[in-house]
Amino acid sequence: MLEPNGPLPPEIYWRRRALAIGVAVVALVLVVWLIVSLTSSDDPDATATGASATLTPTPTTTYRPDASSNPGPDAQASGGGGGGGAAAGSTTTTTTASGSSTPAAPGQCSDQSLAVKASPDQPTYQAGQEPKFTIVVTNIGTSACSRDLGSGLQQVLVYTLENQRLWSNIDCFPATAADVRNLAPGQQAPFTVTWSATTSEPGCTAPRNPVGAGAYSVVGQLGELRSSPETFNIA
Repeated sequence: MLEPNGPLPPEIYWRRRALAIGVAVVALVLVVWLIVSLTSSDDPDATATGASATLTPTPTTTYRPDASSNPGPDAQASGGGGGGGAAAGSTTTTTTASGSSTPAAPGQCSDQSLAVKASPDQPTYQAGQEPKFTIVVTNIGTSACSRDLGSGLQQVLVYTLENQRLWSNIDCFPATAADVRNLAPGQQAPFTVTWSATTSEPGCTAPRNPVGAGAYSVVGQLGELRSSPETFNIA
């Protein structure tokens, strides 16, 4: 039965049999591969993504001169002139990132792995009150990383609603010690800053004048990351 019979030479029939066997083996391999692929795609362990990391706040740090003491306008970082008079409530902010961020060193949090949010501690302040802001830096990445969060690298800026820059916390206090933080995925690092409600400019050389009643916005910045503005009022 195995010996080929026919008008052609035997080697022709053997070649045909070898070709048929080869095709059958390839088809079998493809079928096995397809079954394994379908089985893997149905495996919940293979397709399930990690659960969202729970945001874990760390104790709030208040080491800037504006937050730790209130020695007066000349000892606090502030920014430029009065604002509009429209009432404005606190708004929800989102974090935006610049497209030209510098690549981070190994183990360092990149701008893309962080979110920054700045919020006033109340929607309206009376004349003479010093507004306080909370800045929260969150690791929104999927792995732990470290970042220098020293106050000299974090800016808190106040603007009028017409986008006129009034104050920054580093105008009068630009140099501070490093504060390297190791942040797990979802971990938050909050900071507080107090504003003397006076104006300032980079270098702190211009006169610092009290701002008037009106609506203002606060923005947080870390490196090339800037938070969305949140509004507040001075009555």
